[in-house]
Amino acid sequence: MNRNATPARTLSRQPPLVRDAVADSRDPGAVGHLRRGLGPGPFALITLFVSPDADFAAVMAGAQQAYPDVSVTGCTTAGEIGPEGYAEGAIVALALPAAHFRAETMVIENLAALDPQRLIGEMIRRRVALARAAPGWPQDFAFLMVDGLSLCEDALTSAMLAGLGTAPLIGGSAGDGTRFGRTLVGAGGRAFRSAAVLSFVRTDCPVRAFSHDHLMPGRVRMVVTAADPKRRIVQRINAEPAAREYARLLGKDPNQLSPLTFAAHPVVVRIGGRHHVRAIQRVAENGDLVFFSAIDEGLVLTLAEALPMADRIEAELAGLARHKPPDVILGCDCVLRRIEAEQRQLRPALSRILARHRVRGFSTYGEQISGLHVNQTLTGLAIYPPPASGHDPEQVPPCPTA
Repeated sequence: MNRNATPARTLSRQPPLVRDAVADSRDPGAVGHLRRGLGPGPFALITLFVSPDADFAAVMAGAQQAYPDVSVTGCTTAGEIGPEGYAEGAIVALALPAAHFRAETMVIENLAALDPQRLIGEMIRRRVALARAAPGWPQDFAFLMVDGLSLCEDALTSAMLAGLGTAPLIGGSAGDGTRFGRTLVGAGGRAFRSAAVLSFVRTDCPVRAFSHDHLMPGRVRMVVTAADPKRRIVQRINAEPAAREYARLLGKDPNQLSPLTFAAHPVVVRIGGRHHVRAIQRVAENGDLVFFSAIDEGLVLTLAEALPMADRIEAELAGLARHKPPDVILGCDCVLRRIEAEQRQLRPALSRILARHRVRGFSTYGEQISGLHVNQTLTGLAIYPPPASGHDPEQVPPCPTA
């Protein structure tokens, strides 16, 4: 549970449509506690964001047993986002009621041997099944949880794009705190490695996908001159050993590089007219830099500069509530943002903002939006109460394209 966050006043809204509950991951009765918090349902989909301190396989099996007729999914985290904002050592559950949602869930195993055509075909079949189950509901979205140590998120999201249709995709890479040792996803009472869980959801609720960061490109640039793209490793920058050159450009001792350094000084690349973060995970023993997402020789990296973090996230979430407050915001928040918030002593302020806007989700090893795998963002989906009668497009701003 979160023992540090400050309670916050929520935005004025009706009793929540989407149910949520939180339990201590060390509690042997955590699944029962979550069930009491969520209530009996009926639900279309239950998703669990599970601290790596918990027995993930046991939690998934117990939750599926508690809700045998519901699609129960989940993943391990690098921290949780619950009713009081940032949390650690918790299990956060989010439940979509069957009265307003239908779901189709698929497990994508053995990501290293991904068959894109087979994947796309199965995605289309799931979408067609949902359309037949709820033909009068106008909204679709897809939620992805993927093994955060699989090194396959970039290829997976790129392959999935052709199977999404008009449904926005958001997702996050499962975490293991800051240990980077073992990350898991789950569905159907089972736990999986080197796998992803994809849920297609159809609803009568308006939705809006978004991806937010607080960074802007600076003036310092560097070129990747040697890399191992399959392992996301940069060996040389500007023809010099990668970690040493990165540290030199920052004016720092290369022996002092840490996750705090990488959170405060990310690098960005320009793709499709926009800058996207390529976050550094760690320094290898030989001085190489290990990244969270795709990297290759010849890329031009630009050191990013941080804008005021709390102001930026408040403005983003307030914008989502401009026409009406969301019922809930499903959020995938990069672990480096949490690390930066703690370094800058912003965690209580950010927790209050997340709680006030009813953000629920987890801290990730990377985020997915449409066909992209990105880093150091808060990527998510705002779910709004259904219109009283018919669909009013003016109630919710349009879903942006990524």
